[in-house]
Amino acid sequence: MTGMPFLSLAIWVPIIGGLLVLATGSDRNAPMARSLALLTSVVGFLVTIPLYTGFDTATSQMQFVELASWIPAFNVNYYLGVDGLSVLFVLLNSFITIMVVIAGWEVIQSKVSQYMAAFLIMSGLMNGIFSALDGVLFYVFFEASLIPLYLVIGVWGGPNRVYAAFKFFLYTLAGSLLMLVSLLYLFMQSGSFNILEWHDLRIGMTAQTMIFWAFLVAFAVKVPMWPVHTWLPDAHVEAPTGGSVVLAAIALKLGAYGFLRFTLPIVPDAAHAMAPMMITLSLIAVVYIGFVALVQADMKKLVAYSSIAHMGFVTLGFFIFNPLGIEGALVQMISHGFVSGAMFLCIGVLYDRMHSRQIADYGGVVNTMPKFAAFFMLFAMANAGLPGTSGFVGEFMVALGSVQYNFWVAFVAATTLIVGAAYTLWMYKRVVFGAVANDNVAKLQDINTREFAFLAILAACTLIMGIYPLPVTEVMHASVNDLLQHVATSKL
Repeated sequence: MTGMPFLSLAIWVPIIGGLLVLATGSDRNAPMARSLALLTSVVGFLVTIPLYTGFDTATSQMQFVELASWIPAFNVNYYLGVDGLSVLFVLLNSFITIMVVIAGWEVIQSKVSQYMAAFLIMSGLMNGIFSALDGVLFYVFFEASLIPLYLVIGVWGGPNRVYAAFKFFLYTLAGSLLMLVSLLYLFMQSGSFNILEWHDLRIGMTAQTMIFWAFLVAFAVKVPMWPVHTWLPDAHVEAPTGGSVVLAAIALKLGAYGFLRFTLPIVPDAAHAMAPMMITLSLIAVVYIGFVALVQADMKKLVAYSSIAHMGFVTLGFFIFNPLGIEGALVQMISHGFVSGAMFLCIGVLYDRMHSRQIADYGGVVNTMPKFAAFFMLFAMANAGLPGTSGFVGEFMVALGSVQYNFWVAFVAATTLIVGAAYTLWMYKRVVFGAVANDNVAKLQDINTREFAFLAILAACTLIMGIYPLPVTEVMHASVNDLLQHVATSKL
């Protein structure tokens, strides 16, 4: 390790700051808890910026590596590093944490210190997932990140929050137990928990297939892929706004990242063999879940289903095995972090005022909240994949990669542009346009300075990435090419 331990700072600054926020105690100290949480989240983001500014885009090697012995008896190490596949998610996670803290500033009035602390600790744990290069370290962070999100949904969620939190926890825990068995098998074969050594491990096809299925169960639940997606709409509907933002913007990316770091490089032959099945499941998510979103009466549920459809594009991009597909999937993941997070924040703005997420309870919002309606329109368009927004770039790249793989796969995948526009714009039309629907809508106040701030920042990110995606794509280019070269080499 040379220089500052930026990855350790990205992990431990939010966690230690979260514990300090927790120590502020009762709601009498809520102003202190909020201020300390904001300071911690900003510092947590600032320490990740050198990861981008100092990143060497010409190499696919791990950078900012930190290595220290942890459990010598089992060759377990505190081993961190990032490459072009992971560095952007560390930045995205730390950035979204700031938005969540600002979004919950006035909204959360009870157990404020616990609420803020949960998000800060979760932020540090998720940075640990994206930068861990030791199997045990990865698993510890992967499992530990469940706890804060479980508490956020279960404590500050809606009427059915306990059911939703329990379902979320059981689905993800059951999946990751199979992953643990695979990690132990890989340790027995290699004598190490070093993930990079596992990439070069020669494994027979039978073992590869079993490991593939174990990883698939763990990561497919997290994505979530069809048909193990049913926990997500429940979790989104019951979670508070901040919980939905982190769930959509970051937590869903953990499963997709797992495919890139574990499944594709460790069991490439099984990944190639299973690619038709993965593409089929992805296309079902894109098309079928899109139509499911079309009939939703709850705004949060609609955006939750749209997230499943968008993540179907991501898994499709991974398993067509070409640079455009994988880079497009990564761009889609970053964009989805901005756009879906912004959509949930917009729904949260309405919910804070009317305490309803039902589309039928709204109508004519533009007449009383013109600034809000403008932001909501931008994010709705980005969600539908409008050119010029970040939502278009990733989907277009995956579609181009799909054409290279198979025209009909690309044709089916492209239906998301039509269905996505249908469900997003139909929701927008019923909520925002028309005459003022009722007295509750007539009394609505437009967004305040705090709400304007976080929506404006996310709007800027969505537009800049849509117009000029090069700063994002150049970071991942070398690592994607190296991954594809690795996956193309049989291990049998």
